[in-house]
Amino acid sequence: MYLDGIVLKRSWAGEVRNVSVLVGVGVDQDGYRHILGVQEGHKEDKSGWSSFLEHLKSRGLEGVRMIISDACMGLSESAAEYFPEADWQRCTVHFYRNVFSHVPRAKMQQVSAMLKAIHAQESREAAQEKAAKVVEDLRAMRLRKAADLVERCIDETLGFYSYPQTHWLRIRTNNPLERIMREIRRRTRVVGAFPDGESAVMLVGARLRHIASTNWGTRKYMSMDWLRQQDMETQQSA
Repeated sequence: MYLDGIVLKRSWAGEVRNVSVLVGVGVDQDGYRHILGVQEGHKEDKSGWSSFLEHLKSRGLEGVRMIISDACMGLSESAAEYFPEADWQRCTVHFYRNVFSHVPRAKMQQVSAMLKAIHAQESREAAQEKAAKVVEDLRAMRLRKAADLVERCIDETLGFYSYPQTHWLRIRTNNPLERIMREIRRRTRVVGAFPDGESAVMLVGARLRHIASTNWGTRKYMSMDWLRQQDMETQQSA
């Protein structure tokens, strides 16, 4: 399941305020993508995500194996509360952006190559070893805040290693939903400020329905045979 939110503008008592619209996309047991839900979140905080995940669960969502998202405030805590059996994968692209906020522009390309090298390793153990070396190198470059962030949070970005290698590119980032959110932002930008949160959700929902009706929803996104085979091998070795 991929989760993300978009901040739009709405009019409120003569003022223009922010409203968050939360979106969930899932890949089913046959490997096809579905729009799971869309809801006004007021703010992208723990209460907003908890309400959204409770909404999805009350509608019958179950069997979630992994949740892929940015490290939004309160999202990982809400995910652990409503889907405790699911792994959480922090989007590597968003993680890189978080690190870059502590890196001078002149060094971004070098640091980008260092971070990508972590997630290009063949196993989680090798990635952790590479991350330790990257932390040392960042400190040697006097990028202490970037080094601390990598050291503290890198494990949150390595959950994809527990799944079949053929799935890694699909599940280590939130890109499948990120592209949809960019398209929604492009469509909603012409509106300016919405009269209320409901109208914002209605427009976003209409766009999502259109996307789901295209080959986006009818083309298989990933083969689940590899995951079933991995589960079977794990059960046999237990």
